Amino acid sequence: MKKLSVFVDESGDFGEYQLHSPYYIVTMVIHEQDKDIGSQIDKLNNSLGNMNLPNHTIHAEPLIRREENYANVSPNERRRIFSFLYHFVLNCEIRYKVFIFQKKNYDSTLKMQAGMGREMDSFFKENLSYFQTFSEIVLYYDNGQHELNSLLNVLFATNFTNYDIRYVKPSEYKLFQVADLICAVELLAHKLQTQDFTRSEKLIFHSKRDFKKDFLRGVRLKSF
Repeated sequence: MKKLSVFVDESGDFGEYQLHSPYYIVTMVIHEQDKDIGSQIDKLNNSLGNMNLPNHTIHAEPLIRREENYANVSPNERRRIFSFLYHFVLNCEIRYKVFIFQKKNYDSTLKMQAGMGREMDSFFKENLSYFQTFSEIVLYYDNGQHELNSLLNVLFATNFTNYDIRYVKPSEYKLFQVADLICAVELLAHKLQTQDFTRSEKLIFHSKRDFKKDFLRGVRLKSF
């Protein structure tokens, strides 16, 4: 009886298009539960413990921008923390799918929600034979945004008869933190097509070339 976990996180909001918030990104991290990641979790926890960060929940965007708990953490230390979770991604048998929506292409929340629904539904239908090999599909989401939560429920209920939903806290699941990191990496990759790093981003990733070589290339090996 094979079970599949789908961890979902988002970056952005359903508000109107603004220069500082031009995109809405949804990442789904897909993990077949019979593929054990316990040793990788232990290694990640040990690495964080060695930095005096036991049981730490990694939040990628505040980490990059030196916000919240990272306000007094040096760029080198923040890069190390980011790298710990990045190597966790590389060493786990997972896959991901990212959906990126340009908010300027939609003149209302409802139209953006409909466009998101069409794109996600197409992904599920194109890969239906894969999803049907599992006896149960479990959606993990933190219920962070009502619009996305409603859309996910409709999509999973429409495409799968054997699904369950669990509302989670990021601190409870490393793979939820992975979804958060992938959102940040894919958002940066998309932004770099038309603009340069901010000062905070440059302190962590150094240059576009280094970011692509050190992080983006590896992450995308896991893309669905």
